[in-house]
Amino acid sequence: MSRKVPIALTIAGSDSSGGAGIQADLKTFSALGVYGASVITALTAQNTRGVSAIHDVPDAFIAAQMDAVFSDLAVNAVKIGMLSRPGAIRTVAEGLTRHGAGPVVLDPVMVAASGARLLTDDSLNDLKAVLIPLAHLITPNLPEAAELLGGTVAENEDDMRRQGEALLALGAGAVLMKGGHGSGPESVDLLVTPGEVTRFAARRHPSRNTHGTGCTLSSAITAGLAGGSDLKTAVARAKAYISGAIAAADELDIGSGHGPVHHFFALWGK
Repeated sequence: MSRKVPIALTIAGSDSSGGAGIQADLKTFSALGVYGASVITALTAQNTRGVSAIHDVPDAFIAAQMDAVFSDLAVNAVKIGMLSRPGAIRTVAEGLTRHGAGPVVLDPVMVAASGARLLTDDSLNDLKAVLIPLAHLITPNLPEAAELLGGTVAENEDDMRRQGEALLALGAGAVLMKGGHGSGPESVDLLVTPGEVTRFAARRHPSRNTHGTGCTLSSAITAGLAGGSDLKTAVARAKAYISGAIAAADELDIGSGHGPVHHFFALWGK
């Protein structure tokens, strides 16, 4: 007997060490019971210590991958990660429009956990003007939100709320201000929608093994949306999932730098 399985598509860069990007997205989809498809926008030579090289996929081939997936698979939700060039940003936006894709979760990846910059300066305006208005949700961390707005990093929840509202004005349907870069015993995220702010808090787990955290959270939200959850429910479940993945990260011994979160903590522990 067969059963209908939700399908999520990730459009992002490849991480050769397997902790972030396409690899983290597909692991997250699988862990949460969603079938994952992928469109690769860039190849990175990367490990837990950093990114040593980036090879961009030609725009025409990005478009070809999107056309191949959407022409055959009934995609229920889309996650977008690393897009390093204006051409790639416009190509993805055109593909999403051409295929009527949605809902779309955009993780505005700019800097890797190792500190390597993944988004060129001339891509920032295209990201804001072309792609953010197509997003059902954008998921910036505090430094990314500050860069998108040309301001300073939020220092408290009031700052996070104000910046989230400013990002809504760029055309996104909703903004999840991720507080993982903040301080204190709790990691607080704020879901900012028109006229409402919803707070999601979890105990902060100190660990150096946080590679792929942002990719994993946005992919977990996408998996929830693909499965039919409303946005608040998808965010709440994704927050619980990433908290568990971070808490279990030190059980793994991967690499000598910032290791990955434990995507399969709920499965491998059984």
